[in-house]
Amino acid sequence: MVEGKRILVTGAAGFIGSHLVEELLERGAIVRALVHYNSASSVGNLAYLRTAQQWPLDIVAGNIEDSDFVLRAVEGMDIVLHLAALIGIPYSYVAPRSYVRTNVEGTLNILEAVRRLGARRVVHTSTSEVYGTARREPMDENHPLQGQSPYAASKIGADKLAESYYRSFGTPVVTLRPFNTFGPRQSARAVIPTIITQALERQEITLGSLDPQRDLTYVGDTVDGFIRAAIRRGIEGETINLGTGETHSIGAIAARILSLIGTNKILRCDPGRMRPATSEVGKLVSDNRKARQLLGWQPCTSLDDGLQQTIAFIHQHRATYRAGSYAV
Repeated sequence: MVEGKRILVTGAAGFIGSHLVEELLERGAIVRALVHYNSASSVGNLAYLRTAQQWPLDIVAGNIEDSDFVLRAVEGMDIVLHLAALIGIPYSYVAPRSYVRTNVEGTLNILEAVRRLGARRVVHTSTSEVYGTARREPMDENHPLQGQSPYAASKIGADKLAESYYRSFGTPVVTLRPFNTFGPRQSARAVIPTIITQALERQEITLGSLDPQRDLTYVGDTVDGFIRAAIRRGIEGETINLGTGETHSIGAIAARILSLIGTNKILRCDPGRMRPATSEVGKLVSDNRKARQLLGWQPCTSLDDGLQQTIAFIHQHRATYRAGSYAV
């Protein structure tokens, strides 16, 4: 139970973070939401939360790279759910050092604050990208780690820091590895909103490679995994996949979205949107047995149901998406 627990969510203004904050509030948690400071005082996706849920929410703005700020944010918290990260893979080719500062140093700041202040649990967010292209299927938590992009390398570094703090100091850290999460509020940087926005607005859909295969998990299921990891006893030091165990090519996902929308559009590959050949992750498909055994977790939302909810959200908020713009 999270009711009455004091929980810090970093990256709270983001896609998964905002859904996590919303669900925690629904369950009666006392939530502190850490958002990245900006001059416009924007709270990102937290703006979508219902008004009745906003009043008990403590929103703090700052920078995960600032260790003093992080220490103050963690103070008094029972649980820390650490989602703050730079996640866009194409931009990691442009500005790799920023990924090290945010993803590695930011995670170090969280771990050190938890170690010093004594929070009961910290859940660190990894990613299936740390595995790189599948060498064996399905991909369990012992699959080799491959830094096929600067983003993936930064997350591997963060994961190993989390492991080291558990082994060195007994820090009560659990690492979750979500496979490709999708759903309402996701930015057009991700492939599913990219397909949907273009399908609603344009005569043809421009993408990168149509061949990579991904394991797609609806955001509500991912959030459920985080909450279970926050409160389940005896799982400190564990790394746990969150995925469906099914995989779909980008081309097949696009065709499915077009069918759900009820339209037929041309799919075109744009070389400018493709990753370097040896950086592209060809296939991701999870082994989720550990999540089932340790967390009692399983995905509940079908791909079509999740896509329909995502389509409905983007249709309702079309003005916030720029169809055809390549969001790096």
